[in-house]
Amino acid sequence: MPKQKVTQDDDQYSDGGASTVDRRTPVKLNSTGTPRWYLFIMLGLMLLGLAWLVVNYIAGPSIPFMEGLGPWNYLIGFGLFIAGLLMTMGWK
Repeated sequence: MPKQKVTQDDDQYSDGGASTVDRRTPVKLNSTGTPRWYLFIMLGLMLLGLAWLVVNYIAGPSIPFMEGLGPWNYLIGFGLFIAGLLMTMGWK
């Protein structure tokens, strides 16, 4: 169906210059969504961060390389978890 031709009549702009014509262009959403691998990486990072923190809490002193990292284990665990949480903002 053809669109009506827009003219600039004084009647159309009687409200102080604001136009009644909607000039926004519609945004097409990605109908396929986020790829499957993105979901696996996102959940994997969150689970890996949680697992790192749990293993550090339960058996950290008995694992040599985790004992050597000391308090950096918390940064690694929370960093992995937060990276996964930040990825959720891009998930559709």
